[in-house]
Amino acid sequence: MLFKKILIANRGEIAVRIIRTAREMGIATVAVYSEPDRDGIHVRMADEAYLIGPAAASLSYLDVDKLLDVAARSGADAVHPGYGFLAENSAFARRVIAAGLTWIGPHPDAIDAMGDKLRARQAMQRAEVPFVPGGTEAIEDVAGARRAAEAYGLPLALKASGGGGGKGLKVARTADELESAFSTAKREAEAYFKNGTIYAERYLENPKHVELQILADKHGTVLHVGERDCSLQRRHQKLWEEAPAQIPLKVRKAMREAGVRAAQAIAYDSVGTIECLVSGNEFFFLEMNTRIQVEHTVTEMVSGLDLIREQIRVAAGEPLGFTQDDVEFRGHAIEGRINAEDPAANFRPAPGTIVRYREPAGLGVRIDSAAYAGYTISPDYDSMIAKLVVWAPTRGQAIARLARALDEYEIEGVPTTIPLLRALCDDEPVRDGTYGTATLEPFAARHFADATNGEVHPPVERSAEPVQTIRVEINDKLYRVRLLDLPHGVAAATSATAKAAPRRGTLKKASAAAHGNDIVSPMHGVVVEIKVQPGDAVEDKQVVAVVEAMKMMNEIRAHRKGTIASVAAKPGETVEAHAPLVTLA
Repeated sequence: MLFKKILIANRGEIAVRIIRTAREMGIATVAVYSEPDRDGIHVRMADEAYLIGPAAASLSYLDVDKLLDVAARSGADAVHPGYGFLAENSAFARRVIAAGLTWIGPHPDAIDAMGDKLRARQAMQRAEVPFVPGGTEAIEDVAGARRAAEAYGLPLALKASGGGGGKGLKVARTADELESAFSTAKREAEAYFKNGTIYAERYLENPKHVELQILADKHGTVLHVGERDCSLQRRHQKLWEEAPAQIPLKVRKAMREAGVRAAQAIAYDSVGTIECLVSGNEFFFLEMNTRIQVEHTVTEMVSGLDLIREQIRVAAGEPLGFTQDDVEFRGHAIEGRINAEDPAANFRPAPGTIVRYREPAGLGVRIDSAAYAGYTISPDYDSMIAKLVVWAPTRGQAIARLARALDEYEIEGVPTTIPLLRALCDDEPVRDGTYGTATLEPFAARHFADATNGEVHPPVERSAEPVQTIRVEINDKLYRVRLLDLPHGVAAATSATAKAAPRRGTLKKASAAAHGNDIVSPMHGVVVEIKVQPGDAVEDKQVVAVVEAMKMMNEIRAHRKGTIASVAAKPGETVEAHAPLVTLA
């Protein structure tokens, strides 16, 4: 029997996504929200909603006791974790099950088996699934990193065993970089995952990052739902995903067989993703994500399956009811992540308030979002505003449709990734499908450097007021003119006819992340590392601190050459935007 009521232990667009499917299935939903999320769309859409704390995730969305209390008070009989937060936390899954609720996800032992990367590599070794050349044991010290470099060659990736998403991952391209890469990876692993275990593997230059969607029930059926190419990444975080992947047929067949074998090896029983690196005619297991993925949308578009529906059915104990031969793929789908980030400033996160919001529409266009005009993007959570997904019969038509939809998308108030995604639609390696994991960041640097005369600048301080434009007819042709210096008293007169023009990625120069001698944090965040101390000499653009904001690591650089006079912040402290970190003499 299906559930009567599901508690969604998440927020934003994934909570909205789950609510929509649950409603179609006749299942009631319970939302939870932090104080800044009171007006969230997921709160409005759910049948019930409960406040669980302040903005800090540790005091709200990550507070297991509060979540289970809401489940009991609301009478929910199942918990869906979405992705992020507690989705791959086996301890939370066990608490849910111990409370007499159903966990909508894989059994906790599967989460444990794949949650630790070293254990996952060992499991894949037993299942005869190829993985990136490297070790299956922990690297204890710099000497161990040097031995790994001798065994597997350079460049060498040093990676957090308990992590993912690029955190706790450092690459040493030379022997001289091994000590710094090891110590930094270990420090990040301890900070993010409370697990400083590091392992080593050969770093592959510009491979394709391809993942296989797995769907399995509790009756022994394990199927795949095709592959997705997720190679266009910045900071090891995906920005553009598409299905099917542009890989050799031989690799596709072998990857599908190995992925099913890997899931069977751990008795997997939910939706999940096998992530691989593809280099030429070879593929290598990277990791398994034991949850629904952000980019599940493109798989749904080409397969016609509702993966959230199947995940809920499987959790309720229902068999899948179809075979591998019943899964058919049609056409091509692409997802672009619309994030509040500034590509002109190394993708620096940009929390703020959206003052104008207009989504594209039309045939083959899907938007998964919880944004609206007036929506505030909090520095405490992910920078994602929306997922723009398109489908078309061919890949070329899908790229053209994505370009058209991006041209229609209007977001004012914060910088976004829309201009970059639109530029990618015209890039030759993207159009011919030859791009890899090392394609996006150099492309972004070139594209935005050209737009700013060779300089890449920090994000512009933007007013919370909408940009004013007026409409002008010249020789019977309509023009929309953006007003940069609005005369006093004109705003009210023009507001009735003003229409905000879509931003096409125009970039403006901004001051460096400094005020006089102070080097400041450009955003609200948590200080991860201070790399200098009083008396140290620093060079122009030298990294002096690392601040985490919106789930991204941000390097803060000196704006000039000088000597450190004082240090105002400590690792672990929360700092506000423009707060001094260090001061130059």
